Amino acid sequence: MSPLETLPGAASAAAVFLLAGMVKGVIGLGLPTFSMALLALWMPPAQAAALLVVPSLVTNAWQAGPLGSLGALLRRLGGLQLGVFAGTVGGVLAWGPPAGRLGAGLLGLALIAYAAWGLAGRRLAVPARGPGWAGAAVGLVTGLLTALTGVFVIPAVPWLQSLGLEKDELVQAMGLCFTTSTVALALGLAAVGSYAPAGLMASLGMLPAAGLGMVAGQWLRRRLPLALFRRCFFIALALLGAWMVSRAAMA
Repeated sequence: MSPLETLPGAASAAAVFLLAGMVKGVIGLGLPTFSMALLALWMPPAQAAALLVVPSLVTNAWQAGPLGSLGALLRRLGGLQLGVFAGTVGGVLAWGPPAGRLGAGLLGLALIAYAAWGLAGRRLAVPARGPGWAGAAVGLVTGLLTALTGVFVIPAVPWLQSLGLEKDELVQAMGLCFTTSTVALALGLAAVGSYAPAGLMASLGMLPAAGLGMVAGQWLRRRLPLALFRRCFFIALALLGAWMVSRAAMA
């Protein structure tokens, strides 16, 4: 029986998306990472990845606006998006969806790397007009890691932060990159038969919780010290990732 076919399972998943949406509302990212980390504690990583598609797509598409400035951003980050798409779809077709002990262990390692980057607070320095192939290579690696773990962040977000984008441009660029990753992951899962209509409906059912969480997170952002929240968030992810790696190693 699927974990979502019981009321406690569905309620637990909704609570995860409520919390994940709240994280995204506060710091602008983290919904797929946080939801994958918690959902994978009691369901297969492939099912968790399928469940996050609709909430992630809707919230990230909203973050990728406004449309007026999207064209210029696409031209600048086109190589990155192509790399993300090709890496994600190609990775899922080659290896299948995230699954089993390997998928859980790799997800744990990705969480530790993400948390270490966040806690370090350092940014790379990349020339604004650096070689286009570098962005495509970063996107390809991000896509391959997305296919293996269901997490969209590493190394795309550190790369975006290194480009010297303005605050609003960075938020929009992350939304664009996450949207591309979500669409590519959904297409890859559908191509290998891991994203049936029932999965789509279950994912759609998580959207209200994620949206409510985002609204609550935006409210909290105006009242909480952002630096403290980010530090606690990344420490929690590091501990969760370490626990997942140890559990996979001992299984």
